[in-house]
Amino acid sequence: MTASTISAPTSLSIWDAAHAADARRPRSVQTQLGASDTICSRRAGYILAGAERTNAGDKRAAILGTYIHKGLLEDARREYGWLVERTVVDATLRGHIDVVQLDAATAAKLPKRHRPVRAAEVVTVEDVKTKSSRVWDRVVRFGPTAAEMRQVLLYADLLRTAGFADVRGQRYLHRLGPIDVKRIRFRFVCRDTGEEHIQEFDFDEWLAVEARWWVDRVLEAGSPDDLRRDHDGPGLSVICDNCPFVEACWPGVAPGQPAQTVLVHDDEDRAKALAAYVRAHERYREGKRVKEKARAMLDNSPEGNYGDNHLGWGGGNDKEETDVAAMVEQFEDADLVVPMIPDTDAMVSVLRRAGMVVPRRKAAGQKTARTIKVSRARKTA
Repeated sequence: MTASTISAPTSLSIWDAAHAADARRPRSVQTQLGASDTICSRRAGYILAGAERTNAGDKRAAILGTYIHKGLLEDARREYGWLVERTVVDATLRGHIDVVQLDAATAAKLPKRHRPVRAAEVVTVEDVKTKSSRVWDRVVRFGPTAAEMRQVLLYADLLRTAGFADVRGQRYLHRLGPIDVKRIRFRFVCRDTGEEHIQEFDFDEWLAVEARWWVDRVLEAGSPDDLRRDHDGPGLSVICDNCPFVEACWPGVAPGQPAQTVLVHDDEDRAKALAAYVRAHERYREGKRVKEKARAMLDNSPEGNYGDNHLGWGGGNDKEETDVAAMVEQFEDADLVVPMIPDTDAMVSVLRRAGMVVPRRKAAGQKTARTIKVSRARKTA
């Protein structure tokens, strides 16, 4: 059997379909503020003002996260009877809670077919977050960001004050009225490895009030431009790079210049920026000194868990170098001119252009640099 190859038109990409579908999702077009939109004050302001979305951004990682997210939640719904993707709304906010786990007393008020396989200890609002391995260690160490915590607190507060929204598919839940949420949970899933990490917190009414205050401040602003930028801007923040309102938020940037140059208006701004630079450099210098001393102290320590951290070592392998003698033989076998004084770089370039393998050998007595690898302490059996 002969396999035939079909070449798709160069302009056709499966990602075009994915981006088009993502642009039609309710969260991409809604004008009411969503709990997940509270990542940045000014961005929230643009949403409320109905500003034009001019930046599509690169949403591939987010879209993959959505696919993983949707699959995991649907399987949990079927297997465990969890309430997933449930809508909560009031006059100000709208949100879609990933998971609500009901306690036995609340679940007993539902028709049997809608009850969970196993009731929770207390009513819990859960948010599932997919993360890349690049930030995984930070997530495991430090948990949710302030914006992620605010989002889930708002979900829980909406459920406590308004209950489930009266919308198709969940009217039986709406009849329960306000739900006394006692716990919030973050379920982090690494997109690259599938590793799962869970963090739970008791619901804190004061933190919920603070989250509501954040929303009220946005609502009270006369213009989105009156609100602060909560991130560092395009080129320095991936959130800004992919924000649909980045052009409105950072107007008047000269071609080829960083967007942050628009923050400097006079010498006073320059003085403040320089002072911030000096302070940050001093913190960096002190941090570098502490790290170098700690690294020296650990140099002869074996790998393993020590307190909250795991110590590992990398490098220390045999170093390789170009085998000039073998390369000369390759030149002679291929009837190539061998320089009287071998020019290693030039000969390597010739071999690579010819599609030939550049011979390598172990460098006598040389090793690659030994590097320290620090991660969160690993689980032990």
